[in-house]
Amino acid sequence: MDAKPAEARRRMHYPVAFYLVCLILVIVIPAFLFSIVVLKRTNEAQERIFESLLRTSTTAVNRAVEREISGMFSTLNFLSTSENLQNGDYADLHAQAVKTLEGTDINFLIIDQTMRQLLNTRVPYGTALSAASDPVSAGMALARGERMVSDLFFGKTAQQWVFNVYQPMRLPNGEHVLLTLTKNADALRRAVNPDVLSPGWNAAVLDSRGTIIASTDEKQETGKPFFLRVVPALRLGVSTMGQDGVNYQVVTEFSSLAGWRMIAWAKSADVQAPAVSSFLWLAVGGLVFALLAAVSAIGIARLLSRDVRLLAADARRLGHGERIAARPYAISELETVSRALSEAADARVKSENEVRFLMREVAHRSKNQLTVIQAMLNQSATGAENAADFAETFRRRVSGLARSTDLMIANATDGINLVELAKNQLKPFTPADASRVRIAGPAVLLDPQASQTLGMALHELSTNATKYGALANDKGIVSLSWVTSGENLALIWRESKASIDREAVTTRRKGFGSVVLERMLGMALDAKLEFLVHDDGIEWRVTIPLARLRDEDAQQGAVY
Repeated sequence: MDAKPAEARRRMHYPVAFYLVCLILVIVIPAFLFSIVVLKRTNEAQERIFESLLRTSTTAVNRAVEREISGMFSTLNFLSTSENLQNGDYADLHAQAVKTLEGTDINFLIIDQTMRQLLNTRVPYGTALSAASDPVSAGMALARGERMVSDLFFGKTAQQWVFNVYQPMRLPNGEHVLLTLTKNADALRRAVNPDVLSPGWNAAVLDSRGTIIASTDEKQETGKPFFLRVVPALRLGVSTMGQDGVNYQVVTEFSSLAGWRMIAWAKSADVQAPAVSSFLWLAVGGLVFALLAAVSAIGIARLLSRDVRLLAADARRLGHGERIAARPYAISELETVSRALSEAADARVKSENEVRFLMREVAHRSKNQLTVIQAMLNQSATGAENAADFAETFRRRVSGLARSTDLMIANATDGINLVELAKNQLKPFTPADASRVRIAGPAVLLDPQASQTLGMALHELSTNATKYGALANDKGIVSLSWVTSGENLALIWRESKASIDREAVTTRRKGFGSVVLERMLGMALDAKLEFLVHDDGIEWRVTIPLARLRDEDAQQGAVY
């Protein structure tokens, strides 16, 4: 049975250099292949991030354009209420519109049902006016009886490319007219900002027919069709399209307000060039690395072979009965192993010390957490009317504690910012109208224990506000603010526009929320508290020494 292994060993008779080179190739080749896979996935991830950034860019352009158009609609609404318009006094209306639009690049027109211009602020009042330059879109707006945005057209009066915003209106005399704001296409260039685009990318705003309104590419002129000629078939999102044998990456966003499209595009070759370059560098680098490794292996093999020959010579001399003097060798395994063991021992002691420290820290934090949870359990059981009420109250309090703990873990080294803690605790209670919850104050860093205590206090105040206070109706406002004054932090919780029942407020002060404020803040943080009842809501004023917010050692012995 030993014949086959022995035969195999006889056949595998090669020098040390052969085995070292094989070992290096076994290491290098899989590492090279793995690097290719990692690079490919990294490029794919970068492409997804890149696409997301481009979508963000086109969305930003879309929002900028829609803000311009929304502002024009708002101006039309304002002008539609003018008494001069109702009375048919177009001369005064012309003056009013000129004053209203002063400093802007927008002009006001009135178009009647025959597509005749009754008023145009581009020219002095009384100047003879021609028919509307874009009767098709104006006629559609009149026929639909709703406001709309035109496509790009060449304005006869302006003598340049413009677009209109229409608002149909019926005058007191029964006549139907179009209140119109016209804007030069060049004014939208600032909305197409090339700074938000990556190198090699361009962006443009197209109307519903695919005509260019504004573009970062000087070759794509205003008033000309977009060169890809894919509108309206252009798909939204990210896509690849070809034109004249060249492939392009295209990102598209649609404006429902204007009916226009925002497009960003670049040549696919330019987009993929970094990935191709990375693969080439990886291939060349891998080949060079493999050659250097092979040369190094041959050098090491020669060094090992020399020591082996020296040992063989000493063995032969020993066989001949000659004396053998000790000689230094290039291989010093014993010294290496000893040094490695010493280093490993030092590293182990260091690791054990770190583990003990972390275990003490975990035990300390766990005791604090268990003490706080026990206090919440007792208070929830005392104030609950039934089991369901107890379970819900206790669950919410534990959730609030968990949010504070998440912040504590995420920011254990740098400290927890009071602004972030406040937003985190009030977020679950914020109504649909987020302006009803107001948070303001400078940056204040808290240690984990102080953030946990303040987080529970804010949770209880938010819960009470939701049940009985400013957040219990649809108009109440909660304001949380703080300032640093000298060595103290002054924090104010103010509820306004709430329905106040003074007797009920007095009763609720005996609940867990009052315990958190008066016991935990007062005892754990040396806080001074003042409770006020206003006609439209309550107010808590809390003063805390700043030293207690960053002095964790002083709080380790606090009792809750």
